[in-house]
Amino acid sequence: MQNEETTSASGVETSADALTPPTRKRPKPGERRVQILQALAAMLEQPGAERVTTAALAARLEVSEAALYRHFASKAQMFEGLIDFIEQSVFTLVNQILEREGATGAQQAAKILTLLVQFAERNPGMTRVMVGDALVYENERLQQRMNQFFDKIEATLRQVLRGAAAADGSATPSVDAQVRAAALTAFVVGQLQRFARSGFRRAPSEHLEATIALIV
Repeated sequence: MQNEETTSASGVETSADALTPPTRKRPKPGERRVQILQALAAMLEQPGAERVTTAALAARLEVSEAALYRHFASKAQMFEGLIDFIEQSVFTLVNQILEREGATGAQQAAKILTLLVQFAERNPGMTRVMVGDALVYENERLQQRMNQFFDKIEATLRQVLRGAAAADGSATPSVDAQVRAAALTAFVVGQLQRFARSGFRRAPSEHLEATIALIV
């Protein structure tokens, strides 16, 4: 979620127009919302950052707090925008994993775990939202949404692992899949929490392939 700015060089102007300050371009519809969410995510990437205030967010964007509220009714709605991005990004890729033919349930589960870890590692600010560190002083419904996100991840893992348990000859494939899915979800949440609480120094992908080989 990054913007790129381009500049161009020009010759010496001799007309009066050269003395006229450039007009500040008005953001296109929806562009300011994206800029606000980008700024919020960037502020959350600062290790040890305290609670993000709308005043600090407005200062970073060089706009007034009133300008923020023209695009979002509340700060909670801004965080919901980040959660929407997390859900859409992750589950779009999860669905792609599930749609690929030829992969076993264990292979699909391993790919889902890897996806979550890689997404978090590439988006540190989002990681703090996912594990709840950034939501401690915010509206309770935000944490509930993230809880539901991981519940859905666990349900997906349970689904792909049920077939794997049956193929392995388990007498209770549903129970086995439920236990393993819960353990795998707890593992990935723990990796993300360690990443956030280490100030993003301990990469969640550390020894990931070897660990997944042991637990999946």
